[in-house]
Amino acid sequence: MSLGELAQRFDLELSGDPDRSVSGLATLASAGADEIGFLSNKKYVSQLATTRAAAVILHPDLVDECPVWTLATEHPYVAFARITAVFDRSPPAAAGIHPSAVVSPDATIAADASIGPNAVVEAGAGIGAGALVGANAYIGHDSFVGAGTRINPGVVIYHDVRVGERCQVHSQAVLGADGFGFAPGPEGWEKIHQLGGVRIGNDVEIGACTTIDRGALDHTVIEDGAIIDNLVQIAHNCHIGKNTAIAGCTGLAGSTIIGANCTLAGGVGVVGHVEICDGVHVTGMTMVTRSITEPGSYSSGTPMAATRDWRKNAVRFSQLERIQQRLAALEKQQH
Repeated sequence: MSLGELAQRFDLELSGDPDRSVSGLATLASAGADEIGFLSNKKYVSQLATTRAAAVILHPDLVDECPVWTLATEHPYVAFARITAVFDRSPPAAAGIHPSAVVSPDATIAADASIGPNAVVEAGAGIGAGALVGANAYIGHDSFVGAGTRINPGVVIYHDVRVGERCQVHSQAVLGADGFGFAPGPEGWEKIHQLGGVRIGNDVEIGACTTIDRGALDHTVIEDGAIIDNLVQIAHNCHIGKNTAIAGCTGLAGSTIIGANCTLAGGVGVVGHVEICDGVHVTGMTMVTRSITEPGSYSSGTPMAATRDWRKNAVRFSQLERIQQRLAALEKQQH
């Protein structure tokens, strides 16, 4: 594709030859003469001077510092994201049902959907137009995969799970497994059968090895535009708001409600039955133990330190109560 075509399609301001052809994207450091580099983090401005890229996607303020042609925009990272679709080399799915797939005659499969080798689609399930069900994936009874959605190899979707349109579910994700519901009884744990399902909106991405449990009574809900990383646990009856992002190794306990446009960084833990309002950012490894009612950034835990210093500080943590009591006593004496 030529630089001129890219500039026109993505509303970029081109400084350079519009007929120059490019074949891909790369970092500033590794880009060759037929590739486009990009700069969205000023930490890498120093790499501009030595880049060999044909052109660089960057902010207009940096055009004069760039020794090669430029594709300028107020939002270079968004432009980069959109252009990656042009050079995406993911193999296209061929419409049709592979001979080794097991598809119930009571399932509804769109004519242009793709069902891969050894995939299983149970009775009552539906696969929408242009959707892909990859090799060895399982679609349970009465579940539905929306138009244009990609269910990658090895995904397991239990019964009564609805996945919206244009979603991406990565390998080994499990949608609709039982929530961790048990009642203590005189003879041990009594299983609470999970009677709800899972409802996933449009344009949702779910990472590899992530699990989203079905609801106990009501559904577990993931709203439109949410993005969920690898190795995330979402327990029964959680509700994730529109465009919220959840990074890897985060765990949400049951009935957690998270608003729209939130971000949970890696390794966050959230206790059950709390609510997080819209517009909240929770930093990495934070433990959320109560509801958050005001937008903003929240953190917990202790930052890394040299082991010798950390051990001293750990001892001081155990002394805080005694120190507080002594301080209160001193203040009382002064009054």
